[in-house]
Amino acid sequence: MAKRLVVDPITRIEGHLRIEAQMEGNTIAEAYSSGTMVRGIEIILRGRDPRDAWAFAQRICGVCTLVHGIASVRAVENALAIEIPKNAQLIRNLMIAAQYVHDHVMHFYHLHALDWVDVVSALDADPKATSELASSISNYPRSSPGYFSDVKTKLKTFVEQGQLGIFANGYWGHSAYKLPPEANLMAVAHYLDALEWQRDVVQLHTIFGGKNPHPNFLVGGVASPLDPNSDSAINMQTLAKISDVISKMEDFVNLAYVPDTLAIAGFYKDWGAIGEGVGNFMSYGDFPTGATDDPSTFKVPRGIILNRDISTVHDLDLHEESQIQEFVDHSWYDYKGGEGAGLHPYQGETEFNFTGPNPPYDQLDIDKGYSWMKSPRWKGKPMEVGPLSRVLMMYATGNEHAKELVDYTLTTLDVPVTALFSTLGRTAARTLETKIFVDFMRGWYNDLVANIAAGDLSTHNNDKWDPKTWPKKAQGAGYMEAPRGALGHWIVIEDGKIANYQAVVPTTWNAGPRDAGGVAGPYEAALKGHNLANPEQPLEILRTIHSFDPCIACAVHMVGEDGDSFEVKIS
Repeated sequence: MAKRLVVDPITRIEGHLRIEAQMEGNTIAEAYSSGTMVRGIEIILRGRDPRDAWAFAQRICGVCTLVHGIASVRAVENALAIEIPKNAQLIRNLMIAAQYVHDHVMHFYHLHALDWVDVVSALDADPKATSELASSISNYPRSSPGYFSDVKTKLKTFVEQGQLGIFANGYWGHSAYKLPPEANLMAVAHYLDALEWQRDVVQLHTIFGGKNPHPNFLVGGVASPLDPNSDSAINMQTLAKISDVISKMEDFVNLAYVPDTLAIAGFYKDWGAIGEGVGNFMSYGDFPTGATDDPSTFKVPRGIILNRDISTVHDLDLHEESQIQEFVDHSWYDYKGGEGAGLHPYQGETEFNFTGPNPPYDQLDIDKGYSWMKSPRWKGKPMEVGPLSRVLMMYATGNEHAKELVDYTLTTLDVPVTALFSTLGRTAARTLETKIFVDFMRGWYNDLVANIAAGDLSTHNNDKWDPKTWPKKAQGAGYMEAPRGALGHWIVIEDGKIANYQAVVPTTWNAGPRDAGGVAGPYEAALKGHNLANPEQPLEILRTIHSFDPCIACAVHMVGEDGDSFEVKIS
């Protein structure tokens, strides 16, 4: 087999991802995506009480702990037809939106911006000129020449002492970096500011959920007692703290994140024609404003967009077994149905058959299994999920806020609407939806305060808490739009216990290997055609892969035949 360019592991993501690129000169002819780590939560859940599932499911990931908890309790509520109180819905919406804002800001500054920002170049910046640049794009308060001078001095000290830390292995000086030194210094300063900011805003989860990571949840509502007159419940003092947290989110998003994205994107407009994936987009929908299972009330709509045609949104049914299926023909798994079989999550299997090479190895055998991820499909088609899918769905269904932001961004950058279907569009969409969701939060907060003032303190529905009231067999789908995209947990309950549990996560949709027909998933399709300025420093691969914000810990899943976890060691 011909040698390939191998990036393993791709860093600045959650988990271990290997990308192999078949090169023709400096151009990627084909790409292959492999999840090289494993987990086994789904098997661990079998036989347990469904009401406890969320606490285990949260441990699928140490970053998006909230989203798996929400999807899990919604799966049980869907199976048992449990409707939650309005206050619980508002609190969940606030917690989910806070996860978006926190996660997207962290991703941009600490995981993805370094693909566009040359940190070492910032040492050549003039602090006064940097201040003028920063002041020209927003009213962010930390924009004085003195402030940028202090940041430059701090960075210079890091470099001179060899203490670049997480900056140490960047491709600094790469010819693909285009920002002037002043823009680089501004971005580095905001990188450091975001580290401080995130310590404050995470308090919303600790107030409503008791802790973070892994906040507490409850089937039938939330574990957040409301009582204006109690020091042991959420009272007016803690609600005032929530308001303060939301204000800090609003300020940083409006004054730093959005302006920085537009400023940086202006130097990389050519990336509006690079990195398109499969051209199909899916959203499960989220932020219900009425009944949890009524998509007509969702702030983020549910649906499918095919072949980049945003004039038509196709219906999506999470329970219909012919719609969502997972294939394992190029995964290190076996299905009882044999090759070419696709299983809906209600019938999902997690049985391994590792016949691949033991790491380290030269390259993947792409004719066989080459990943610990499965290949999910909607009616046989690969789907991209994530911020771009959600923004396109809101845009396609006439959301005025989304349309205004998208049109403003396209006009500001002077790029065509087709630029949305790209690495640049994917990154911009993440920023735009953060602005949309942080704007939602103030309204939900005001509604919650109004409910409490009117005497409505209910946060939990315990009508079906007793398993004796449950049917002998029930099944349900718990879904949400996690920051990285469409997340679904499917549960089958028999005699009060979990008989089967399957999680199909955003990165599985995006990073899964080829399916039975050899059709590439979004990562593999998006990398095809990339021209690398320097194959020894494949910065272009990092830009497109990071634009999806991968979470491999969520996407891979497997256990041994005896139920024990199975470990693969990567050299």
